[in-house]
Amino acid sequence: MTLETNRTDLSSTRFVADDHEELTSGQCRLRIDHFALTTNNITYGVFGDMLRYWDVFPAGESGWGRIPTWGFADVVESTSDELPIGERLFGFLPMSSETIITPGKVDERGVSDVAPHRVGLAGAYNRYQRCSTDPVYDAHREPQQMVLYPLFFTSFVIDDFLLDNEDFGATQAVVSSASSKTAIGFAQLAKQRGLKTVGLTSAGNQAFVESLDVYSEVLTYDAVDSIATVPAAYIDIAGNQDLLREVHTHLDGFLNHSMVVGNTNWNHKATNTSALPAPTPEFLFAPTQISKRTKEWGRDEL
Repeated sequence: MTLETNRTDLSSTRFVADDHEELTSGQCRLRIDHFALTTNNITYGVFGDMLRYWDVFPAGESGWGRIPTWGFADVVESTSDELPIGERLFGFLPMSSETIITPGKVDERGVSDVAPHRVGLAGAYNRYQRCSTDPVYDAHREPQQMVLYPLFFTSFVIDDFLLDNEDFGATQAVVSSASSKTAIGFAQLAKQRGLKTVGLTSAGNQAFVESLDVYSEVLTYDAVDSIATVPAAYIDIAGNQDLLREVHTHLDGFLNHSMVVGNTNWNHKATNTSALPAPTPEFLFAPTQISKRTKEWGRDEL
């Protein structure tokens, strides 16, 4: 059984019964144990065409897609010499009972799916970690790993990308959806290196976000005009176009970089569609920065 999503209306979903495909040579069948759902999965759907998330697990019918998740699965059938039955893996999975991969680039730490439809996709999404050799794996903490590991890695990439670009000359980072796990992780990393952060959140979440003590300042969405007019970078996790415009307008002349990371407000419709004050927002695709650092630092260091 698989959950599919309407590619043009993410609120529309359906369950479909999968045909039990026979394995061809070199394939493995994974029985999916469990996976996590976060707002990150919404981002995969919203940017599914642009960033090819729909291509990872193709649906059988046009107009429908299979949003990827992060989770754990076991090899229950194998025609591959690379991966034995019983191996437990962590990585990108569909919302399904099972899936088929073609293992390649196998080493003691992991395996990649080298199936033709995944060629050219980001390596980070094609890679599966072997639980038996993963130093961070703890069977009792699988739920925490599924939920937090991918999001914290995104937090790390946000901070590292800014650091790699000398914070674009900014002395403060303004973050929307400040109560999200990705934003919190980034704020903690930024705090450790002394970068001022301003978290934007709803009035209902303000007390909670302040209690975390990771942001330099916490403001509600209706207080954008209270942000200090000093050189800034904007990390947009909310994806609210009206909020984006408010931040750009208020920091006009001081906003050195505008980064799009997520879209937790994916169904929000902008009320103003006129030209946005500079700079042009740029999407941060985490695997690109990961690939850059892997080449520079090596996989073990990363």
